[in-house]
Amino acid sequence: MQRVRIKDVAREAGVALSTAALALRDDTKLRPETRRLVRDAAARLGYVYDRSAALMRSGKSHTIGLLVCEITNPFYAELTAGVEEALDEAGFVVMLANTSESVARQRRMLERFREQPVDGVLIMPATGTPPGLLEDLERWRLPHATVVRSFRRGAHAGPDNRAGTRLATEHLLALGHRRIAFLGGGARNSVSRERWDGYARAMAKAGLASEHLPCRTDIGEAAALVQALPADGPTALVCFNDSVAFGATLGLLRSGRLPGRDVAVIGFDDIREAAAWFPPLTTIRVSPRGMGQAAARVLLERITQPEGPPRREILAPRLIVRESCGAPLRPKG
Repeated sequence: MQRVRIKDVAREAGVALSTAALALRDDTKLRPETRRLVRDAAARLGYVYDRSAALMRSGKSHTIGLLVCEITNPFYAELTAGVEEALDEAGFVVMLANTSESVARQRRMLERFREQPVDGVLIMPATGTPPGLLEDLERWRLPHATVVRSFRRGAHAGPDNRAGTRLATEHLLALGHRRIAFLGGGARNSVSRERWDGYARAMAKAGLASEHLPCRTDIGEAAALVQALPADGPTALVCFNDSVAFGATLGLLRSGRLPGRDVAVIGFDDIREAAAWFPPLTTIRVSPRGMGQAAARVLLERITQPEGPPRREILAPRLIVRESCGAPLRPKG
């Protein structure tokens, strides 16, 4: 059976070949009615867009590589959804790869992206990523941006981590807590450093000692660590993220202590499950989906304006007070 070609679609729709090509790329320069007319004609004929031929003609694949470091983390799932929404609206397809915090796998996936080739990459650098990777990306002339974790320079979108943990710590101080520990952040990367720094500065400003309880982003590990804390231990916990906070609340419950009454707990991220947790989790909201959309915008700017200055979009955090910190809640109404 002979393959349906774009000229057949143009003939069926009664438009010029160039118009059909633009419509099938969903080019917004055309009127919506024209794009719909061509797509309907293509559907009737069973036409399949030949992306490889389009790549040969334009040198653009309209494909973006997305490297995440921990796809099983709900935060990254929400962030990925935001990236895909924004890029789909701009006419790009996302190729997703999970590094599982492996620097070697990260390198292999970047090589695969180059072979495709992609028009750009969004990367959450794996813990231990050498600074030289940024120079490699620039040498490859591959448009790139980081999201959540960052290099010291280059295009980036992420939360203001220092401001977030400072907000959490100051809230606990205002509630009267004086022994506040930072739970999690065991991995050495830009996010763990910045979140610890925001907490530590707030404690130092209050004239109090900092205390670090390091663990991985793992609910079970955080639960075991908190369950083993002595009764005269910290009265409040600023957690690296919501998953660590979930573990903290489980550990407290297993040891016969109630989160919010016996020990205050605050998370970071405000993933979807935070409001439905028991007790509902006080946390720092950064909107993973919105962050993914912001990262997509930053990368698209690098693709269209490669010689311009790289933009860094830092999202302001917001404290969301629920039951896990023990603060009196305002009545709804």
